[in-house]
This record gives sequence, structure tokens and C-alpha cells, in this order.
Amino acid sequence: MLAGQESYVVVNLGNEPVGNNAVTPAWTQATSAAITRMRAAGFQHLLMVDAPNWGQDWKGEMRDNAATVFDADPQKNTVFSLHMYGVYDTAAEINAYLDAFRTAGLPLVIGEFGNMHSDGDPDEDTIMAQAVARGIGYLGWSWSGNGGGVEYLDQVTAFDATRLTPWGERLLNGADGIRATAREATVYGGSTDTSPPTAPANLAASGVTSGQAALSWSRCPAR
Repeated sequence: MLAGQESYVVVNLGNEPVGNNAVTPAWTQATSAAITRMRAAGFQHLLMVDAPNWGQDWKGEMRDNAATVFDADPQKNTVFSLHMYGVYDTAAEINAYLDAFRTAGLPLVIGEFGNMHSDGDPDEDTIMAQAVARGIGYLGWSWSGNGGGVEYLDQVTAFDATRLTPWGERLLNGADGIRATAREATVYGGSTDTSPPTAPANLAASGVTSGQAALSWSRCPAR
């Protein structure tokens, strides 16, 4: 299913692996091994790896060992994903983590963040502003359907795009938000031209049966 989609699909190896638990092998070794196995299995896609500690990396294992994990990928086509919730409630903490990856020259995305959480009050204004200023991608969590006491992370009510929650309004329409900053990925064309395509000239059908037809036409002039 993924073959041929290498330009469009990012493969996330696992959501928030190992939680806050101590595991053997540790996150660094396990993630490096998973990357090796994925490449050996033929996956040529961009790989995304989440940080440990529920994605927040409060122990700094991903930050301190990212180069080792990156070097495990023979394609050097792995991006690191940090989740920012209560651990990142000050600008100093946010900037320090982002600075570490910039200094290391390694790719990072903010793979999840919210405007509040059970473990503290993330500084979403700094998260969004710094992501935009540094050219780092971010993914606000999440569209709708949250449960278990974190329903406040829904961006719309009952999956209805016309019913933005306060968090959805902030993420979509606020400063450094999606509406102000989103751009079409160049792999999809990256064009601002929304006019309809030119109709082909001299379109003709031949060999028409109940199950098939052959079409021919003149080449359209370039726009």
C-alpha cells in the first residue's frame, strides 16, 4: 500500500514509545534498530521517531542521542518528533530544546502540542511563534474526539468544522496559526493557480464498447 508513496507518506515508527518506563533495550538502541529494520524491509519513506517520556523527552534521551539514531539511517531521512505539553510551560524550556537540535543540525518537528494539559499549562504562544520563526513544522493535537478527561484538546466540537473550540480558534486563526502560515507542500505542486485547466482540443473517442473506449486529443497549450 505504501509502495510508490515515498514522496507523500511519512512513516511514524510508533506513537510515544515506552511511555515513561525504563525498558531494555533503551529508547536509543530500540529506535536505531527499528530504523535499520525498516530500511532492510524496503521502506524508502521519511521516517518519524517520537521521543520517549510520553513524547516530551523530559529526561533528554532523544535530545542527547539524536545523532546516534540519525546515523542508524543509511538514507539520513529521519525526522525527530517532540510532543510539547506541560513540560514546556516556559519560553526558556521551549527555546533550550529547539536550540539543542539547531546546534546539532538535526531535523525536528513539534509532533503534538496543546494549549493546556493535565500535567501543566504549555506555552502554546511561544511554541507556535518559535516553530514559525525557525521553520519547524508543528501539529496541534487534535481535531476532535478526545476522551478520558482531555476533551479540551478538541479543536472542533463533534467533528463539525463550523464549531471551533477556543483551542481550535487559537490554532487555526490566531497569531502564527495555520491559516496565517500554512503553505501547500511543493510535492503537491505548490502553485497558487486555482483556475480550471484548459480543456483538451480535438477530443475524440474510438473503439467504444460497453466496457472501454480509447481517447485521443491534441496537446493543450502551456499556461
